[in-house]
Amino acid sequence: MPEEVLFESESRQTRADIAAYLRTVADKLDSGEAITLKAGDQSVTMDPPDTPTFEVKAEREGPAGEPGELSIEFELEWDEDGGDGGVSGELEIE
Repeated sequence: MPEEVLFESESRQTRADIAAYLRTVADKLDSGEAITLKAGDQSVTMDPPDTPTFEVKAEREGPAGEPGELSIEFELEWDEDGGDGGVSGELEIE
């Protein structure tokens, strides 16, 4: 299935600034509110259902045995038609 990017923003931020963004998303999820993302002239509002699929991924990109780029990705997924996604093991973040 083809992917359509509805919004994208990438910029260097301090750890504190990133934590503030994540807190805002967490507060919106807790309160059941829609989440609006804005950057420049881009804007999108999404309203996750009560039980979206939550995907957490840690990746290393680059040649084996050489320094690469590390990332931690957090993703919420849900079907537009109201169906739910897959289920896997219990997540722990320490």
